Amino acid sequence: MTEYLNSQELHQLTGYARCGQQAAWLKEQGIPHRQDGSRIIVSREHVREWLEGKHTISSNGPNWAKIA
Repeated sequence: MTEYLNSQELHQLTGYARCGQQAAWLKEQGIPHRQDGSRIIVSREHVREWLEGKHTISSNGPNWAKIA
């Protein structure tokens, strides 16, 4: 198993086959990713953290739960 999701896994996760739609879904969910041309790069670790509710990126301002 590699560190990054393959195209089939990314399709299964997002429900989309096109990279633009996948990127939009990942951004909406707060899952860190990079787009390299027509390829989306997503770490398995980030997906696991998202599933566990540990790591998300909020586009609506600061994550106040992380500030102690």
